[in-house]
Amino acid sequence: MEAAERRNQTLIVELILLGFGNDPELQPLLFLLFLVIYIAAVTGNLLIVVLVVSDSHLHTPMYYFVANLSTVEICFVSTILPRLIGSLATGDRTISLQNCYVQFYISVILSNAECLLLTAMCYDRYLAICHPLRYNALMNSRVCGHLVAWAWIFGIAYYVMLHIFILQFRYCGPKEFDHFYCDFAVLIDSFCGNTRILQRLAFYFSIISNIGVFLLTVTSYIRIITSILRIPSILIPLLNPVLYCLRNKDVHQALRKALLKLVAFRHRPEV
Repeated sequence: MEAAERRNQTLIVELILLGFGNDPELQPLLFLLFLVIYIAAVTGNLLIVVLVVSDSHLHTPMYYFVANLSTVEICFVSTILPRLIGSLATGDRTISLQNCYVQFYISVILSNAECLLLTAMCYDRYLAICHPLRYNALMNSRVCGHLVAWAWIFGIAYYVMLHIFILQFRYCGPKEFDHFYCDFAVLIDSFCGNTRILQRLAFYFSIISNIGVFLLTVTSYIRIITSILRIPSILIPLLNPVLYCLRNKDVHQALRKALLKLVAFRHRPEV
């Protein structure tokens, strides 16, 4: 009996992603919607990359990170949306198990790289605002390259670690999923055996990485806000003439006389 079940389990070579249902009236609208979203996302991000590369005035750390972030966004939407658009156009919602794994792994790498690039951008703004005189020395091209490289290395390392553990399990089903792309939360319960170790590993790793990124981001913004609050206001210099005048005795007397004349004028009998 167990041998027969194992043979049946290995027969699953493709999955069905149900996505947004089978409503024939809704499919064309969804197709156009996601096609426009995909074209706009790719065109906008590609334009940013081209501008940053071609314009020497944009060869700064901030735009360097923006260009890399746009590259990640292009790769991310290209990993998910083309397959979804194709299924909406043809009605074919099947995807091979291997392609599902590829889509899942690429999305893992890109999501982690995107998160760390955003953190690097926060750190860049912190240095620019809190250490403006040392900014060019602290955030040079070498440092920028290292930060971007580590963002990709971290994402790939997480994928490799996750892949090693997933290889120890075999996919058992189900064949249909109420989703439009292969997500880890969808696939995790579909492996044979005890997947608690895999779930705990993914959970703890996500907690550690998210808390680390959150603390770095919050710390950067706290330091930025603190530095801004230490900057002298524009307000005080404008009030200085008023404050100094109000503390002068001659000004007090002149102000008193002006007020008395104003009162006398208002109470002057009408002719």
